[in-house]
Amino acid sequence: MLTTLVALLAATVIAVPLSRRLGFGSILGYLVAGAVIGPAGLRLVTDVGQITEVSELGVVMLLFLIGLELRPHRLWILRRAVFGLGFGQMVPTALLLAGLARLAGIDWAGAAVLGAGLALSSTAIVLPMLAERDLLPSTAGRDAFAVLLFQDMAFVPLVALLPLLAGAMLPQQVPWTEVLRAAIAVAVILIGGSLLVRPVFRVIGGARLPEVFTATALLLVVGTAALAHWAGLSMSLGAFLAGVMLSDSDYRHELQADIAPFQGLLLGFFFISVGMSADLGMALRAPGAVAALVAVLMAVKAAVTVTLGWWKRRSLAHALRFGLALPQGSEFSFVVFGAAVPAGVLGTEVAGLVTFVVAVSMAATPLLFAAAEHWLQPRLVQRRAPAYDPIDGPPAPVIICGFGRVGQIVGRVLHMQRIRFTALDKDPAQIEVVRRYGGRVYYGDPTRLDVLRAAGAEGARVLVLAIPDPEATVAAAAMAKRHFPHLQIFARARDRQYAYRLMDLHIAGFVRETFDSSLRLSEQVLERLDVPAATAARAIALFRDHDERRLDEMHQWAGDEQRLIQSAQQAAQELQELFESDRTETKPDD
Repeated sequence: MLTTLVALLAATVIAVPLSRRLGFGSILGYLVAGAVIGPAGLRLVTDVGQITEVSELGVVMLLFLIGLELRPHRLWILRRAVFGLGFGQMVPTALLLAGLARLAGIDWAGAAVLGAGLALSSTAIVLPMLAERDLLPSTAGRDAFAVLLFQDMAFVPLVALLPLLAGAMLPQQVPWTEVLRAAIAVAVILIGGSLLVRPVFRVIGGARLPEVFTATALLLVVGTAALAHWAGLSMSLGAFLAGVMLSDSDYRHELQADIAPFQGLLLGFFFISVGMSADLGMALRAPGAVAALVAVLMAVKAAVTVTLGWWKRRSLAHALRFGLALPQGSEFSFVVFGAAVPAGVLGTEVAGLVTFVVAVSMAATPLLFAAAEHWLQPRLVQRRAPAYDPIDGPPAPVIICGFGRVGQIVGRVLHMQRIRFTALDKDPAQIEVVRRYGGRVYYGDPTRLDVLRAAGAEGARVLVLAIPDPEATVAAAAMAKRHFPHLQIFARARDRQYAYRLMDLHIAGFVRETFDSSLRLSEQVLERLDVPAATAARAIALFRDHDERRLDEMHQWAGDEQRLIQSAQQAAQELQELFESDRTETKPDD
């Protein structure tokens, strides 16, 4: 086992940096490393199954970390994208591939399994590939994630239907035991994640034992995966649900920091095991057939996905990126074809061939995607994006990130005071409008470190975050605090929750988006109702002072919803008493 571990780590250290330096990403490096040290290569590792069982935890941890990024309300918002895009991509792809398999002489049962199994795409390939290029938050990244999540849910019933395709009869009665087991597992994950896990982490965190906290985090991920597996569900789906349940927890960031190193290493081992499992001898025996099958598979899947993106009114650049992210087979395809052989649906030779085709498609996807990002995407984006000047000259004392309604007002005030500033925005349409009226703004994503450096963050004094996306605001503030500690950061906060997160970062100042405008509107309403102007102004001032004081006091309970509710109720009572007291004190003598 020690020799195996040395071989795995050495292959990772050598192949992955080389692959990334060549511009192909880390995934291709892992796959090639597996093929080189595996049974078909140097035979440094021969027990592929043992490595695969452990390395599959990398996929499980990846889904857990993704779940941590998705608040339950965001997941609810994604429901239409998950089922709409997922169903719209998987079903047409499966039907087309099944039809091609039938034309090739495969019987209908085998063709159906081939179509459904090959329609699946690899979560383990796509998500890290997009994350390496900061594309997960993009439209194409969100669409790809929605499709992958749908496929992960569809995998379980797909495997369950294999015996029926083999000609087995439907059971005479519903297997209530299996249904009850699955329901219990989901209930334990959901209820435990929302009620039990947080107090456990609170106790362990209070004990100040980092190693125990890390062990508890690993136990949580592995335990939910094992529970889902026991219930006959996907291990990845169980870990994903656990992550979603903890996405609003105070310990979300610490969980991410503890799990991420294990996830990265195990996911790398998973890709190495995929490379090891590839039957390179088949490529030597029938290279033309393998190449043709891989080309047909990837072309069909890319065409269906690009068409779906176009039908959903995505831009051509986004539709192509969406389609070229999902043309490969999936790690779940291995499971489907492996289960189809003993069920009598597929022959051993056919299953071996399509399994190798899936492995080759997984290796080819990073190459194809990297080529498209290097050659195709810049040309497509250049047609859409307005031309912009390079950021040159001495650094301005102020950088404004986001030049929409808020950023433009800040910029106009600075311009009146003859204070130079550099404005950044990543919306080409917004840039075009500003430039049409003579404004100067640069195209760039303010959440990227290289963009801030190019804008002169190292020589600036103040960073204004007027970005409309609150998550991007927090991310940019955290990055700027880490890399440019001298900057005084001022930001817009959408609501109290984001205000608390900005307070955690200890930035110089923030303004809640609608707070001041709401108070001004309230003052105008009072005056229209014949309340004396002085009385209205005093009421607004009292409300402002009380609310800002309570915001600071409630910051310590930002992660405890129950305490926040109690504190909000108490604040309302205090405010009422404050107005009553002020009314008594200011009442004129008779």
